[in-house]
Amino acid sequence: MRTRWLVVGSLIAALFAAALLQPGPVQAQPLPRSATLATIPPGTVFYALASGIAKVASGAVPFQLVVQPYTGTSTFLPMLNGGELEFGIVNGVDMGFAYQGPGRLKVGGRNPFPHTPNARLVMRGAPLLTGLLVRKDSPIKSVHQLKGKRVTGEYPAHLAVWINIFAALASAGLTWDDVKVVPVPAVNEGVDALVQGRADAALHALNSAKIREADATVGVRHISIDCSPEGEQRLRKAVPGYGPRWIKAGGAAAVLEDTCVNAYDIYLLSHKAASEQVVAALLKAVWDNVDKLPPLHPVFKEWTRERAVHPDVTIPYHPAAIAFYKERGLWSARMDDAQRKLLALNP
Repeated sequence: MRTRWLVVGSLIAALFAAALLQPGPVQAQPLPRSATLATIPPGTVFYALASGIAKVASGAVPFQLVVQPYTGTSTFLPMLNGGELEFGIVNGVDMGFAYQGPGRLKVGGRNPFPHTPNARLVMRGAPLLTGLLVRKDSPIKSVHQLKGKRVTGEYPAHLAVWINIFAALASAGLTWDDVKVVPVPAVNEGVDALVQGRADAALHALNSAKIREADATVGVRHISIDCSPEGEQRLRKAVPGYGPRWIKAGGAAAVLEDTCVNAYDIYLLSHKAASEQVVAALLKAVWDNVDKLPPLHPVFKEWTRERAVHPDVTIPYHPAAIAFYKERGLWSARMDDAQRKLLALNP
């Protein structure tokens, strides 16, 4: 009997010791020392937003969040899709094109974005405002007067800007055939072409450092797209997800009079294989410190908790984000339905 109890006791002790050696689910995936937040070059609003998020997350996440700029979203999306990058700052319209791919979604007969089926949303952020830009001394007052003028185009490294200008022209019933296209690789180079006198009009996000630089150099101002009811209808038909917004005179850099610009959502995103711990840690850091963002850039004024979860998004949410929002009672049956429909686009 004594021998039998010794054997049983030894087995229990061995099992207990083995259990102690097994890490729990939280410890199973050690956090990395750093994670990358991909964005586009300095001087853009996206770079400023990425830098702001990294700043408020510093010390609030158990890893270093490194901001890594690329020429354009189209250059880093393949790396995000493949899991080489943990996070990115990209607008929702671009992600609709990239997530669905050219086989499902095209605008103007094309979808030039690399297919990115593995993209997953972490947080829906503020709306991005983009506006057509001319030199301050230009006689051009609105998009309608761009017919026959030199307008920056092509944007092979920054395809979002090609779509922006395509939609701005469409609001006035114009196409690329109605203007003289000045080829540029990316958004900052488009403003450079305007400053250098090689183009009559370009486009950039409102309140960007690049616009302030151009204004200090030669003087620039935004001009309106067509925001009449008919123009808005043409805009929304041209690119799903776009919409008009009026900015009052002085409401942004280079807005000298009430001006109508384009608006669409900005996303903080990741990929479907990203560590749930890493995604949850960054999301919590931004969520808890969201009030610290507005002083860092004007766009952050609308980067709020209330905007974080919405069924009208273009990519599915990451599982860690879903769990985070469910804990806070923000994930509804409508969100479940939206998630199912989006996942079905890339089975």
